[in-house]
Amino acid sequence: MNVLVCISNVPDTTSKINFVENDTQFDTNGVQFIINPNDEFGLTRAIWLQQQQQAEVTVLTVGDASCEAILRKCLAIGAQKAIRIDALPTDGFAVAQEIAAHCKNESYDLIITGRESIDYNGGMVGGILAGLLGMGYVTNCIGLTISGDTASLSREIDGGKENLSAALPLVIGAQKGLVEEDDLIIPNMRGIMQARQKPLTVLPSQNLTPKTTISKFEKPQPKGAVKLIAEDQLDQLIELLHSEAKVI
Repeated sequence: MNVLVCISNVPDTTSKINFVENDTQFDTNGVQFIINPNDEFGLTRAIWLQQQQQAEVTVLTVGDASCEAILRKCLAIGAQKAIRIDALPTDGFAVAQEIAAHCKNESYDLIITGRESIDYNGGMVGGILAGLLGMGYVTNCIGLTISGDTASLSREIDGGKENLSAALPLVIGAQKGLVEEDDLIIPNMRGIMQARQKPLTVLPSQNLTPKTTISKFEKPQPKGAVKLIAEDQLDQLIELLHSEAKVI
């Protein structure tokens, strides 16, 4: 079984976010980048398939050379091969097209994307990729077993979960529940040393024109000061909720 895991290079949520060029560009100075958490859940599940069913696991990202650090971490976690498509990830459609161009020349039984990335939260790449490749797509995936050419899946829905069966090849959108946080693999020294010897291939961009462009970023407005009301001043609290908060 041949498995491709698509990886996004995203800012750590503890990083302080700023913008430059009149708020049109994300400022990467001082920002720590990590594997997108939804992608890491998918990668861990792929490594289980490698251990249990001898699957070959390839990781792929669309980005510049700065993304190679997280690809090396994926190799240290257990992936056998890594691919970087040398293109800036301008929008979800362009990213999906770049990945699809590679996949059309390969034979992947299972393609795992994250449900969404934690930076833009677009949630588009998996579905667009499946459409471009003519494959089935199951997102919000919290359960996966494979037997032969059939995948049994569970996906999170409002108020519960849905159990499905689908034929391979297939694209899935991973999230927490496919594995748990405690299951995530921390690279050990042996894995880190082996990662240096594993292949990391750089492919040229398709030089696609993005469908969308960013006009401007805007941070949320700072929260206002908190007013503390004494516990015996119920009338004052009600007045403030009515006149200022306007919630009653």
